[in-house]
Amino acid sequence: MKPIRKSFWKDPNNDIKAFENWVAKLEQMNGYEYDKLTIQTSLGDTQVYGLNTDQTDRETLVIFPGFRTTSLIWDLDKGLADLAETYRLFLVETNGQPNLSEGNTPAVKSLEYGEWGKEIFNALEIDNAFIAGASFGGLICMKIALVIPDRVKAAILLNPGCFRPISFGFKNLYYNLLPLFKTNRKNIVSFLDKVVFHKPTYKISSEAEQHLIDYLSLAIGQYKDNTQKPYYMKDQLNEVKVSTYLIVGKYDILLPYQKSVANAKAHLNKNLKNVFVESYGHGIEIYPKAIHQIQNIIKSYE
Repeated sequence: MKPIRKSFWKDPNNDIKAFENWVAKLEQMNGYEYDKLTIQTSLGDTQVYGLNTDQTDRETLVIFPGFRTTSLIWDLDKGLADLAETYRLFLVETNGQPNLSEGNTPAVKSLEYGEWGKEIFNALEIDNAFIAGASFGGLICMKIALVIPDRVKAAILLNPGCFRPISFGFKNLYYNLLPLFKTNRKNIVSFLDKVVFHKPTYKISSEAEQHLIDYLSLAIGQYKDNTQKPYYMKDQLNEVKVSTYLIVGKYDILLPYQKSVANAKAHLNKNLKNVFVESYGHGIEIYPKAIHQIQNIIKSYE
């Protein structure tokens, strides 16, 4: 595997410390700590957070975050607490994203993210597992499904970034670009309200929302993003043989779900097992009903 790009924190000493403090505060808010693992991969160090990692008799769920996020966003307001009661969880911090993993990234259209996923499975000694990914993480899951299909029990994709290009609608572009042009609380809140959430369907706690704003302020303002963006995988998806589930947001303006679902049906055919449409925006990984659907999917295999 040959990394072709490198993203990085602009002020590594201060920015990494700030991120570590953010993680510590999340642990304090949730009332539990994560197992913290650093894996050597072809992309450099990869950070993994875990819950119940020593419980090898449990079913395993491996989670991959969206673009410009950390996997820990899934656990705002103890979002993963119910899953953690039953399953062994690994939250992988994708290289090249604003987290503690090194910033090296491969060519996004190659299968090297899948090879990287295989390295993670090997390092964590995972024989087989369920995998789940939000947005860009959904693309990562499909790459892994192509490389190690025999080790993936099922892939669960939340508003995946691999079945269609992003929307070029004015509203989507405006609210996505707003915090990039000027990273302040007002613009980040506008982005969250218009793209990520769907208020008042479900509103995270004010404490969790402020914590998310703090993270995005750091991730957008202090991380130099050189990573190639998600893309419509097209014919590559025809080769996926893993059982796949979609959980999509009815109000996702970044990746409007209708086209994603249509393309998933065309490419995956009988391997697309079910589609769940929820009344939420793009950030569906923080929506309790979406997490409940993941729980039900895993249970159906027991």
